[in-house]
Amino acid sequence: MSIRTVGVIGAGTIGRGVAQSFARAGADVVLVDVSQSQLDSATAQVRRDLLVHDMLGVQVLDGDVDDVLGRIRTGTGLARLADADFVVENVTENWSVKREVYEEIESVCRPGVIFGVNTSAVPITRVASVTRRPSDVLGLHFMNPVPLMKTVEVVRGHFTSDATVDTSLRLLEGLGKEGIVVEDAPGFVTNRVLMPTINEAIFCVQDRVASAEDVDKMFRGCFGHKMGPLETADLIGLDTILNSITVMYESFRDSKYRPAPLLRKMVDAGLLGRKTGRGFYTY
Repeated sequence: MSIRTVGVIGAGTIGRGVAQSFARAGADVVLVDVSQSQLDSATAQVRRDLLVHDMLGVQVLDGDVDDVLGRIRTGTGLARLADADFVVENVTENWSVKREVYEEIESVCRPGVIFGVNTSAVPITRVASVTRRPSDVLGLHFMNPVPLMKTVEVVRGHFTSDATVDTSLRLLEGLGKEGIVVEDAPGFVTNRVLMPTINEAIFCVQDRVASAEDVDKMFRGCFGHKMGPLETADLIGLDTILNSITVMYESFRDSKYRPAPLLRKMVDAGLLGRKTGRGFYTY
């Protein structure tokens, strides 16, 4: 199947980054969300990001910003995905929400359309089980900020076909990204390692072993990381961190994935990181 139109579900930070990446590569994009205000905000942010990236020389535009934005159509309602040749879903890390999305797009999208699950923890095989096309479902774990990150974690579910993986890898190549294929397991590789690291760093702050600033300073200075674990948590979003590690805790039933009480407290307080202006740092 020739992929000309890509459907993107969810216009949050990751979703708009996915839409921007595909549109910049020349694809037509249908970006859907439940909120028109969220879609308008996403479009405005994509314009700003394109201008900034071009100005800084991070990603030089081949053409005009308006040309890229013109390839992104927005709207509410999953029915708008009827013409999509490939779909990338980016809704919250909540199984009940994701399940409803896949049950609906199963009847909206044509047979053979691949569903890319952009998740950091929800099992791909579970998602595939609620569709009638399990061989066409795989994980596409994009990292934030999507337009600038060169690698995508590609997750093969129990039923994912070789053809689905191959098509998706070629599509990612067209975005200038490398897909690394891993098997379906809670947290996959990236978050199975990253989330416990962030969670333990939060425990260090909670137990007053060190301040958030000093924890991050040690990871940057001792290990050469560009960002410390708590800076990374603020970038990802503390609600996403909590959802992801909770999925792993429920899947493995291992206490090493138990969410730090401070993490739960901060999420309850709405201190989610960069997207709310406050987390471990103030923005």
